[in-house]
Amino acid sequence: MTEPAEMVPALPPVVSDESPSTDANLMGPSFEPTHPLAIAPVLQPPVTVDRFVEAFLHELNYGQGVLLSRSTVNDQYLALARTVRRFMMAGWLETGARRRAHPEKMVGYLSAEYLLGRQLGNALLATNLQDIAESAMRQCGIDISTLRAQEVEPGLGNGGLGRLAACFVDSLATMDVPCIGYGIRYEYGIFRQTFEGGRQVEVPDSWLALGAPWEFPHPDRRVQVDFGGYTETTTDAAGRARTRWVPSWNVLGIPYHIMVPGFRNGVVNTLRLWGAEASHAFDLQIFNSGDYEEAVRAQTFAENISKVLYPEDSTPQGKELRLQQQYFFVACSLHDYIENTLPHGFDLHELPERIIFQLNDTHPVIAIPELMRILIDLKGFEWDEAWAITRKCFAYTCHTLLPEALEVWSVDLLGRLLPRHLEIIYRINEEFLLEVQEAYPGEEMRARRMSIIAEHPQRSVRMAYLATVAATKVNGVAALHSELLRDKVLPDFSSMWPDKFTNVTNGVTPRRFVRMANRRLSTLITETIGEGWVTDLERLRELEPYADDASFREEFRDVKLANKERLVSLLRVRDGIELPTEPMLDVMVKRLHEYKRQTLKLLHIVSLYQSVISGERPIEDITPRTFVFGAKAAPGYHLAKEIIFAINSVAAVIDADKRVAGRLSVVFPANYNVTLAEKLIPAADLSEQISLAGKEASGTGNMKFALNGALTIGTDDGANVEIRELVGDDNFFLFGMTEPEVEKLAATGYDPGTYYESDPRIKATIDLLASGYFNSGDRGALAPVVDNLVHHDPYMVLADFASYLDVQARVDTAYADQDDWSRKAILNVARSGFFSSDRSMKDYLDRIWKP
Repeated sequence: MTEPAEMVPALPPVVSDESPSTDANLMGPSFEPTHPLAIAPVLQPPVTVDRFVEAFLHELNYGQGVLLSRSTVNDQYLALARTVRRFMMAGWLETGARRRAHPEKMVGYLSAEYLLGRQLGNALLATNLQDIAESAMRQCGIDISTLRAQEVEPGLGNGGLGRLAACFVDSLATMDVPCIGYGIRYEYGIFRQTFEGGRQVEVPDSWLALGAPWEFPHPDRRVQVDFGGYTETTTDAAGRARTRWVPSWNVLGIPYHIMVPGFRNGVVNTLRLWGAEASHAFDLQIFNSGDYEEAVRAQTFAENISKVLYPEDSTPQGKELRLQQQYFFVACSLHDYIENTLPHGFDLHELPERIIFQLNDTHPVIAIPELMRILIDLKGFEWDEAWAITRKCFAYTCHTLLPEALEVWSVDLLGRLLPRHLEIIYRINEEFLLEVQEAYPGEEMRARRMSIIAEHPQRSVRMAYLATVAATKVNGVAALHSELLRDKVLPDFSSMWPDKFTNVTNGVTPRRFVRMANRRLSTLITETIGEGWVTDLERLRELEPYADDASFREEFRDVKLANKERLVSLLRVRDGIELPTEPMLDVMVKRLHEYKRQTLKLLHIVSLYQSVISGERPIEDITPRTFVFGAKAAPGYHLAKEIIFAINSVAAVIDADKRVAGRLSVVFPANYNVTLAEKLIPAADLSEQISLAGKEASGTGNMKFALNGALTIGTDDGANVEIRELVGDDNFFLFGMTEPEVEKLAATGYDPGTYYESDPRIKATIDLLASGYFNSGDRGALAPVVDNLVHHDPYMVLADFASYLDVQARVDTAYADQDDWSRKAILNVARSGFFSSDRSMKDYLDRIWKP
């Protein structure tokens, strides 16, 4: 094959009134103006390697302004990304044109987080360009894996909530469901985690520093968002009294589009993220006077709104910034849909027929009074007709059972920042309480419990209650979670509106987390059951008979070993960690929170280690294990950060102790993210899902591990319940109290000290932690963690410890029989097709969006 020229001729511009991007004039030869789409054919199917090379070099030459021989890896990555993006652009334009011509009800997915992961691999997979792109890069003398590694993952989410949102928009595109995902374009996103002396240190996540080729801004579609000020009563032209909001300041929301491709179906949906800018960013007169900082103060103030994900909110300023963020993105999004997406002159009485806004937890709930404000104050609707419309336009997903995660905003803050919205919330509450009194006459305490406005400890707005009152449906995210949400968290509301509550168990996209993350397993599956399972994951059931096939089990083990070797290579380069491939890979990766009980895993590790160094057990009796943690703690969550320090302290000592070399090792790679998950999850043998029963809403990591052939040790909590029911009790390691048992123990009075004193294993384990053994003799180093366990233990770690150790012993026994372990792992894969996010989206469509 001849080598490509370094430079290709410039392409003439494309003229089109349909193009959403200023760079669309580089897409190919001109069309006649009468062409209905005027989409350039440069990368429309069929795409050949030679055409791909030409398009890539065109991007390199005329996009980056460099010759191939002079280009850097980043130049090459940006050129490749934009080449693939152009291919998707044709589908994006066609999808938009088709839906404008034949409008259907749309989903507006409102989420403060989208944990997307790297985009290049997913785009290549969705467009079926992997092989062509690899061959094209090889023809240019480039290793495409180097370009994949160059991409910086957008840090636009913190954990399961954001990853779920990303899975859902992927599934909606794959299912050709009209959807716009709305969120915030955080300049720095979630922090990048590093460790210094074993302690978490947060540094800015500069994911935009080297370019963001998957997004394109539309400053011409900017939205003004108002804050502060006061309201006043006016009279409209018909003589009706109206309320007018007179804000004291405002910012601009700039939309940035990211395309969301469906899997090989030509459909491309939109993720629209909003960045904040000052409406008057620069004062030239002040600048010329020499006060340079004051000249850009407005710009700095405005841009803080979209600077970081979840600003630390232990201060009044932090709380205010969080509320600013939430209102900013929903105000932009509602305005965008009503003014820019709906056709001109659309009758807003018909709005519920065209859109359902899904509230992904409480962060976007302020959208409810915002829509009321738009309809009443800006569009002239009467209250009753506006409320009737609004109550049909929202659905609410609750993602938690923890009281602190059900957001409340003080009326002082809300009234100062959004005075008109507080007035609307007050009236919603007044009318709602009249409904309550009519339904339950004389039950004053019930009305107080259900009021959207809480009176104690300070007057505040309960956002989950507002969402429940306004939403057409309220759903939990796993069967147990939905039951507890209905019966324990919102029982008065479910009693009043039983049909409003439903369940949609979470799911994960098999495209990213099986087909892309685990190519070896995907190949084995396809060779065994054929194509099509990637968009019909229940077909994995066809693998069940092969669990009894010895040759298939051997191939399955080979896949797992190859995935471990891939992980070893990654961690060696990424973190300088040397990981053995022979031991069981025992993995616990999730957001650091007490209820998730990373401390229980830590106690298990210390217990094993203590049994060896005390002479209680010979080292030969210990099943070789490598324990892997991945977790970030919120910057203001002191105890969570102390738990990270404890894990790293224990890891350092165990990994340096030659007495347990080859048997026990603990690793904690910093900055766990989607990119690392895609390598770690396929390599795992054991998945730790050990939250206290009744505290985890669902979990999605548990699903990813099961689909990739890891066995689960877990409590009956969240989606663990459904995983266990589907894969079978023999293929799941269940331990711990049930939710009713937890409630009973809490009611009778839980005293962790009695467990510490009465169980020698617990006492020996905690005493070793407290002795300073893991901290050069400093007995106080781990005191925050030890004291919390012995004297408080709100998530009953010590109560479940004995059961956990007993079941871990069963894990050891099962792992010793590798052939039977493989059989169990294959059945986990085969029986986990239910946990596709495609199925979740079908449930949303059937139960919530199109009832």
